[in-house]
Amino acid sequence: MGQMRELSWSLSYLLPWQGSAFWVSCCLKRITWRLGWSPGEKGEGLEQYAVTAGSYVSLQAEDGNIEYKLKLVNPSQYRFEHLVTQMKWRLQEGRGEAVYQIGVEDNGLLVGLADEEMRASLKTLHRMAEKVGADITVLREREVDYDSDVPRKITEVLVRKVPDNQQFLDLRVAVLGNVDSGKSTLLGVLTQGELDNGRGRARLNLFRHLHEIQSGRTSSISFEILGFNSRGEVVNYSDSRTAEQICESSSKMITFIDLAGHHKYLRTTIFGLTSYCPDCALLLVSANTGIAGTTREHLGLALALKVPFFIVVSKVDLCSKATVERTVRQLERVLKQPGCHKLPLLVTSDDDAVTAAQQFAQSPNVTPIFTLSSVSGESLDLLKVFLNILPPLTNSKEQEELMQQLTEFQVDEIYTVPEVGTVVGGTLSSGICREGDQLVVGPTDDGRFLELKVCSIQRNRSACRVLRAGQAATLALGDFDRALLRKGMVMVSPEMNPTICSVFEAEIVLLFHATTFRRGFQVTVHVGNVRQTAVVEKIHAKDKLRTGEKAVVRFRFLKHPEYLKRPFPSDCGQKICPLVCLEPKVQMEGVACE
Repeated sequence: MGQMRELSWSLSYLLPWQGSAFWVSCCLKRITWRLGWSPGEKGEGLEQYAVTAGSYVSLQAEDGNIEYKLKLVNPSQYRFEHLVTQMKWRLQEGRGEAVYQIGVEDNGLLVGLADEEMRASLKTLHRMAEKVGADITVLREREVDYDSDVPRKITEVLVRKVPDNQQFLDLRVAVLGNVDSGKSTLLGVLTQGELDNGRGRARLNLFRHLHEIQSGRTSSISFEILGFNSRGEVVNYSDSRTAEQICESSSKMITFIDLAGHHKYLRTTIFGLTSYCPDCALLLVSANTGIAGTTREHLGLALALKVPFFIVVSKVDLCSKATVERTVRQLERVLKQPGCHKLPLLVTSDDDAVTAAQQFAQSPNVTPIFTLSSVSGESLDLLKVFLNILPPLTNSKEQEELMQQLTEFQVDEIYTVPEVGTVVGGTLSSGICREGDQLVVGPTDDGRFLELKVCSIQRNRSACRVLRAGQAATLALGDFDRALLRKGMVMVSPEMNPTICSVFEAEIVLLFHATTFRRGFQVTVHVGNVRQTAVVEKIHAKDKLRTGEKAVVRFRFLKHPEYLKRPFPSDCGQKICPLVCLEPKVQMEGVACE
């Protein structure tokens, strides 16, 4: 059995001093990982990371969305009904997606099937999928060496069914990376279906402001969608004129959150990570510059906020093969350092992409790396295969627990729409929200919560009657006065009896500062969708902090009270809530304790 080691760590090498700014960073205090692996342990065995067929794979897990089947040849009616029930369970575990590996025994032995048996098994699997209203897609086939003169192979099949209470499967991906690394260009190519011309044409449709078009740099948060139909084919604006058509034609939707890469827009990037609750992040690195600019800061933020991420190395058409390899080696060195403790997995084929998607969902340590070009289209299909297969990273049990809680909706955006009225955008943190629900919104400047009614709901610009925990949407509030709303508020069920907060404490680690951090400092606090200036009231047991020191710090909001969730237990038993603080010359990351 692998030994457990609890190690203190810091991200000082990830968040260096830049220019004239003082960089202070406070990160999650401790991280625990497993040193060594024990075969057969879910997500920990080294065999989980193998990308070629061997004698065994890991034992089949009772939970999760992966099912091993040796063969499915002419099952009896009783057996067939049992198999259908089993498929429903796997689809529920994968929140609409399941992977069947045909030719593998339950203990992980790779046996394989002859062609005739494989065809019969796939036919039975197709009947099972039809019974539950799902579609199947063959992901890959692999030949195995077995004691037989007849060639044998294993087939991996994706089963997808949109749950009855959803319009499509949804996955949110935050896009991080240094300025000029090609984030908006890549999203333009994926969502528009046309390659870039090398001068940024593909990104023009993504920009929201004139100065972004003129400078070619993103300064705000924008959302782009990429769909996949039940057969795994891409659905984007190349064959659909509107977002509504994409939603109607797709069984799975990838919502990209395009964040700013320039250092002066770091507040906007942090707000996107803390407020919009992405399932995972895409970190873009330019092949010709490597890890430069804000790449380390963005990597450090993803680690501190525990957002799973994969890496895309772009602009490979501008570099020699040796330069690309050098950039990949640089990334692998950083990922393997103690502060990251990641296992890089370079994706060079469709088989690698399938393996990367499965391992990325099963183990938080696996970090896939893609090398591609938005101009030539090199290896772009591998990223699409990965996104198509990538399952939801939260299991059905967590989803059900959140849905059973009282309604809580984070207000991230506020609009006024003609003939509709006031509209708010955000994410439903818990519970279920329906058209016509009566909620309360707040806190106001004087700490009150105001009553309102949800008139209508839209997801990805399509009408939606019911919103469930974890889903992002816009809610129309009718003639509710927009002046009473602000970003950072919450809309909650009146039964929740929400409490407000003016003072809170956070456990921090000072990673770097040129002098000292002391009482009276003012910082901009990011906790979830809350963003407000706070002052340091007290540093417990110390008068000041220097680089590398730890302390519990008390903060007080300067302008008005905020609604903060009660801290949740961490792996080590402490109560924590991710926290990020910024000031023109200070950056901090840590955890709110109380």
